[in-house]
Amino acid sequence: MPTSSAARILDQTTPAALRAPSPIVKWVGGKGRLLPQLTPLLPPGVELMRHVEPFVGGGALFFGRRPARALLCDVNPALINTYEAVRDASGEVIGHLEDLASEHSKESYYRVRERYNRARKLTSAQRAAMFIYLNKTCFNGLHRVNRRGEFNVPAGRYKNPNIVNADGVLAASAQLQSAKLVCDGFEGLLSRARPGDFIYFDPPYEPVSETANFTSYAQDGFAREDQMRLRDVFAALDKRGCKLMLSNSDVPFIRELYRAYKIDTIAAPRAINCDAKRRGPVPEVVVRNY
Repeated sequence: MPTSSAARILDQTTPAALRAPSPIVKWVGGKGRLLPQLTPLLPPGVELMRHVEPFVGGGALFFGRRPARALLCDVNPALINTYEAVRDASGEVIGHLEDLASEHSKESYYRVRERYNRARKLTSAQRAAMFIYLNKTCFNGLHRVNRRGEFNVPAGRYKNPNIVNADGVLAASAQLQSAKLVCDGFEGLLSRARPGDFIYFDPPYEPVSETANFTSYAQDGFAREDQMRLRDVFAALDKRGCKLMLSNSDVPFIRELYRAYKIDTIAAPRAINCDAKRRGPVPEVVVRNY
């Protein structure tokens, strides 16, 4: 159950729906800072379309657009569970986050990580709170799992991490009321997408070099063959009458895959790199069928 401070938050007279929602988890490749470049590329009449994302991640575009109808999918079950718990039991999630925040330390981080990976009798709200806690306190907010599906990112070095952010959880909960959440891969859209949907694809990016691969957010990674299967799904949904937009690395392989479609270039900030000289704006492509 929520702690007393969480209960007071839930009793506030200002409804959470009036607060602007934003991502509640950090995600590699998150699009929060790119919204000013992506928004002008949205299709005309998008406000009347169902918003669909098969790689929802941090959900920056979803929270930024605040659509009335949405289908959010991801192959990462822990992420989908977190969104479901925030949507359906926000007070409980906040209460558990407060408990985690009150005991936070480097040593506590590793105890929580071990319990998160090993414990089997956790409620959905407990697991969601632990997911958010680990995300907010791990190194660079990097979600990475090993071949056994265990979260294995080391603790970050933060003086005062914003672990609870109750207002943000409540605002996200309010916006998620409009969304159907599904744990599934992108090919599941072939049975779920409808003509007239707006679908935004933000897959794990094709590496720009051998050392720039951040695709291990799920157990099986995302290989070049997956990029090709994704292109085939993109083509099938194009024929179905969906409005499609896709982000990826600006590399020859991706440009060749989507040569039949409109391709724009945008500049994306990048901060996660062991070489500080390689941090900064890098080009990305935005592929559209309209």
